[in-house]
This record gives sequence, structure tokens and C-alpha cells, in this order.
Amino acid sequence: MFESVRHLARLLSIGRTLVRYDALFPLETLDLGVAVAWFARIFGGRADSRFVGQRPGARLAAALQALGPSFIKLGQLLSTRPDLVGAALADDLATLRDRMPAFAAAQARQAIATELGSPVEALFSAFDERPIAAASIAQVHFAVTSDGRAVAVKVLRPGIERAFERDLALFQWLAETAERTRPALRRLRPIAVVRTLKDSATMEMDLRLEAAAASELAANFADNPRLQVPAVDWKRTAKRVLTSARVDGIAIDDREALIAAGIDLRAVAVSLVRVFLQQVFRDGFFHADLHHGNLFVTPESTIHAVDFGIMGRLDAPMRRFFGELLLAFLNADYRRAAELHFEAGIVAPDQSVDAFAQACRSIGEPILGQSSDHISIGRLLGQLFETTEAFAMETQPQLLLLQKTMVVVEGVARSLDPELNIWEAGRPVLETWARETLAPDAQLKSALGQVAGAARRFPDLVARAEAAAGVMTAEGLRLHPDSARDIAAAQARYRRPLRLLVWLAVVLLAVLLISQM
Repeated sequence: MFESVRHLARLLSIGRTLVRYDALFPLETLDLGVAVAWFARIFGGRADSRFVGQRPGARLAAALQALGPSFIKLGQLLSTRPDLVGAALADDLATLRDRMPAFAAAQARQAIATELGSPVEALFSAFDERPIAAASIAQVHFAVTSDGRAVAVKVLRPGIERAFERDLALFQWLAETAERTRPALRRLRPIAVVRTLKDSATMEMDLRLEAAAASELAANFADNPRLQVPAVDWKRTAKRVLTSARVDGIAIDDREALIAAGIDLRAVAVSLVRVFLQQVFRDGFFHADLHHGNLFVTPESTIHAVDFGIMGRLDAPMRRFFGELLLAFLNADYRRAAELHFEAGIVAPDQSVDAFAQACRSIGEPILGQSSDHISIGRLLGQLFETTEAFAMETQPQLLLLQKTMVVVEGVARSLDPELNIWEAGRPVLETWARETLAPDAQLKSALGQVAGAARRFPDLVARAEAAAGVMTAEGLRLHPDSARDIAAAQARYRRPLRLLVWLAVVLLAVLLISQM
């Protein structure tokens, strides 16, 4: 009861901010929120005239920015959910950027000293008091290490963990209330949305995890000159501090400087699309925040990425689904595009494959029929996800994050080359993936690998079953001595035939899989 009262009080405070930005409409869609909105209108005063008449999404984005870090992250997450908030609102929320006032350099110094166990002067020969970037969760200072290396030092905001904990508890309560009182919203999985936000915040507020993500991405592209990741200084990295090599490059949105440096803008745009698709298809691990502010280009046309707090992963089945889906749309095979959704369990089996194929055609034909410089993979995926309500599609957070990042990557690439053909730029990566994954010999190799893995696990399963039987007896299952002797004799007689049957089953499974290739 006390918790609900506390959340309601917090909601009223939030409501007053929403009133100021004329953005109360999200609360008014919830049963509980209607009452809160009513009280907020009474006690919150009038909307600021600067925001009246603006698009709803623009007003909400401004309000979330004012409400602070947790709400900025929530807005960014909702921008990936057009199925939940609508395409127009999602587009406006996508403009949210992590720009916040800087906190004092003295607080940054104190955090560094506390986390690393030494004063700043012992770790760095120079430390710039003025941050070069201040975001919702952390800010970044330039520095020079005691051994002369130029670095960037990222420091978490003071008290950020407590602020997120308070707001996430509120979001969780609202999500549970929504699912309990509005059954129709359960398909959109609001509790899962909050869980995704919580997981993302947990990753971002432990800078060791961000450092590990940077290290993994760097290892994946160690032999690729198109993409570079700044090296992590692990000696000067802890939970609330991350130190990495300073990037010396031109901001990717500074066209004039790039041209003056003799950099081929089209080549950089193509490289950006390809390295992103390699992250997705080859590695299943991708940078999910590739906006202009996180990308730099060297005179050698190498792309340098920074800020690895938001990363995405796609497991092998989801990569295969996404890859085959793109190929199906490229070939205008809308029936296959529909079948893939059913095979992956994304669309309920009681829906019509033919009707969904028709919906895929309605999405693909207008987009694929445009000129090459207007074709967008991200837009295609976005419109596809908008069909979720009509066909009771299960929300896939992995793909929603991918779709959002794809839109951003395409936007950055086209800012470099407005006439870029995204399909053609990405085709070599997609063809390589298809050759290595979908070709008959690749499928045979994968199937044999699965069979071998199953074969390795069978003896362990048998041993576990035998151990479980022993544990049950030891914990009090009493048997007559004659029964125990009979069971022991039976186990001795049947253990060897059982193992032979297990291996025979494995061989038969392998033959069956190979025959279906």
C-alpha cells in the first residue's frame, strides 16, 4: 500500500512536468493515469505556450528530456517500439539525445580517486577540467596518462544508480498495472519493455561491461581496416570509470572537414553500412548507438566508433531469420517472407499465411519500387513491425533494437552520400552470409555439428539420470533389500544395451538430417 502511494505521488510530480510541456496524453491512455492527469491539470498550472501546437511526439520528447536520465532512456527505448507508440511518435522520440548539463570536475576527480584507489595526479599527467561531452549517465574528460598516452576518461554521474532505481521501480509498477487492468496490452509486453530498459541501464552503469563490449568489438574487427575501436586502459578502468585511447579523427557529420581532408564520402558511407551488417550477420554483436556523435573518420578513411554502452546481440536463429527475410524481400518472394515469420514463431499459427504474405507485399512493393537512393532496410523493417497488432505478432526486442539502429546507420550513410543505394552497399555482406550459412554444404556442416553435440551430451544425460536415482534413494526412498538387488541386476543387464541404443539413435538422426538436405 505504501509503495503504491509513493508511486502515485511520484506520478503526480511527473504529471505536472507533462502539463508544462502539454504532453499528458500518455497518462490519459491508462485507467489509473486518467485520474493522475486530472489532478495534474488542476495543480500543475497551464502548458508553456512554446509547446502548444507542436507535434505530440515533439512535446513528449521535450518533457522526457526535462524529467531526466531515466526518462530519456525510456523515450529512446520507446522510439524502437512503433508497434507500441505508433510510427509518428517513435520518430519524434528517436530525436532524444543524451545531452545533459555537466557535473563539477571536482566530483569527477573524486569518483576517479575512489574507484581507482589513487588521486588523479598519480594516474594522469594532465586532466582537462572541462568535459568534452555530458550525457544522461556519464560525462567524458580528455586526459594524458602518467606514461604520456592521450586518453578519454568516462565518469558516471554522482547518484545516477539511485535515481535509476527509483524510476525503474515506478516503471515496473506502471507496467504491472497496465498488464493487470488492460489485457489487450499484454501482447505488447510492457513488463518485458521495462526489463529491457533495466538490463540496458545495468549494462550502462557498470563501465567495466562497456569496456568489455569495446574489447569484444575490437577483437571482431582486428583484421578489418574499415573499423577501429579505441583500446581500453584496463589499469584505469573500474565500475564507475572507463579510460580508453583518445580518438583523433574528424566527426562524421563534418562534411566540409572530411572533403577538405580528401576523404571519399561515398567510400566511407559504404564502409559504414558494411561494417554494421558484418557486426549483425557475422558476429551477432552490434553497436546499437551509431549516431553521428559516436563516429569519427581518419584521413585514411577508417571509421572510429566510440561509446559502447548500448550493444545488441542476435543469436544464430534470429540472424538466420533476419537474413532470409531480407533475401525474401530482395527477391520479392512475399510468400517466403510470411512463412519465415510462422517458422520462427513470431506470428501465431492460427493466423493466415496468405493474408500475412499479402501484408508483406503491401510493405515491400512501395519501398522496393522506389529509386535506389530511397530504398531503406530500416523503413521496411519498421513498417513490417507495425503489422504486429493485426496479426498478433510476438514482439522481438532483438529485432526492434536492430531496426532502430539500421535506421540510424542509413541516415548517417546518406548524410555522407544522399544517393547511396543501401541494398547494393550491403549486398556483398548478405551474399557472403548466405553462402556461408544457407548453402547445402554449410547446412550439412551445421547439422552434423548439432548431431555431434547431441552425441556428446547423451552419456552425460544417462549418468545424470543414474545419479538422480541414487540421490532419490539416499534422500529417503526406502526399498526392500530384494528389490534393491533386483534393480541393481537390471541396471547391469540393461546399461550396455541402453548405451548402444543411444548411439544408434544418434547415427539414425544424422542419417535422417543428411537425407533431408
